[in-house]
Amino acid sequence: MADEESELEQLRSRIAALESRGSGRGPHHRVRSFFSALLIVIGCVLAPLSAVAVWTADEVGDTDRYVATVAPLASDKDVQAAVANRVTDAVMRHIDLNSLLEGAAPADRPRLAKALARLAGPLDNALRSFVHDKAQAIVASPAFSTLWTNANRAAHDAVDKALTGSGGGAVKLTGDTVEIDLAPVIDQVKARLTADGLTAAGKIPEIHTNFTVARSDDIGKLKTAFRLLQLAGAWLPVLALALVVAGVLLAVRRRRAVVAAALGVAVAMGLLGLALTVFRALYLDRLPAQVSQPAAGAVYDALIRFLRTAVRMVVTLGVVIALAAWLTGPGRRAVLVRGLWRSGIEAVRGVAGRAGLRTGPVGPWVRRYRRWIVWALVAGAVLAYLLWSYPTGWVVVGLVLALLFAVAVVDFLAADPGPGSGADTAGPSPERVYPDGGDKGSG
Repeated sequence: MADEESELEQLRSRIAALESRGSGRGPHHRVRSFFSALLIVIGCVLAPLSAVAVWTADEVGDTDRYVATVAPLASDKDVQAAVANRVTDAVMRHIDLNSLLEGAAPADRPRLAKALARLAGPLDNALRSFVHDKAQAIVASPAFSTLWTNANRAAHDAVDKALTGSGGGAVKLTGDTVEIDLAPVIDQVKARLTADGLTAAGKIPEIHTNFTVARSDDIGKLKTAFRLLQLAGAWLPVLALALVVAGVLLAVRRRRAVVAAALGVAVAMGLLGLALTVFRALYLDRLPAQVSQPAAGAVYDALIRFLRTAVRMVVTLGVVIALAAWLTGPGRRAVLVRGLWRSGIEAVRGVAGRAGLRTGPVGPWVRRYRRWIVWALVAGAVLAYLLWSYPTGWVVVGLVLALLFAVAVVDFLAADPGPGSGADTAGPSPERVYPDGGDKGSG
């Protein structure tokens, strides 16, 4: 009877404490909630800007990374076709059909000139096809890959100048367009044509024609913005993360704040990914008619490839964090999921015990230190993510799956085999499953 009265008194005191806590949620808590939400919203807004800032600092500020980004375009069929067409047009402007008569005898030239006049159209088409075949062979060769890489390494200064207002001018920045000079490719085509019998190509003067890498009517307006983003590349992501963390710590209900913040960042980054897709269509529609849209699209996709990867990675990470915060909460469905997890682990443990598996002293030790082991695994996964040079969404998924597998192994070893199962030589552990569905080590 005394024990019942003691328990009743404890329940009354706990109810009074909860009521006092609930009654205290007045203006002070509303102010905390307001500023918590404000900080989280600002952090979510800064998240996509942080991704763009990091991309600007990496792609525009790092020549090697920029070259590594655009180097594969040398093997892109659309880019190769656009370059071959550009080179063919430049060469054909300097080849006159009458120049083909220079090797004929003077007495035969009038007759041949009349024949050429009647066959001008078909011959011109045949000559263009011949030149285009040679240009296509050049751009499909390993030599073009080298030329493309070297030209883009030189063009990096122009891209940097176009986006940030700094840098040199190794490659032309004409108004609102960044261009690569294709003169080295034309020289190789001229040499190939001469070697294959078209001697008139050897007399073609040095030709400079350009391939558009980037173009925007607003490059001048974007210089200041991109310069600021480049300078902010290092600290803007830290600021965004700090604001989100501060908002979570200030929140009255922190678990809900974690879920909201993680999903907010994921949604903001998803909107950035959508904006990149919409801007791609608008960018291609505003290109001049002479610019190959497939090639320009390939260049655009290559330049923002790492930015898109970052978007997918952050969206995946945000969803994972939100799920983790929800699953560890007191919600009914979260408790049900955890119960199913434990039931599955215990079922496997029971089968293993009946098969004669013995954990010896390992089981009780893991049961005792399960909480610390799990936190160590989580810290290891976070450290692996932070040390990964350029993590992707698949990297996040892989780390999460590896962490879940490791936790499953820990839970398997820590599962209480129960009395009489013979699965553990240490005997049954007093740390049985509690009424709330958790065990003592799970916290």
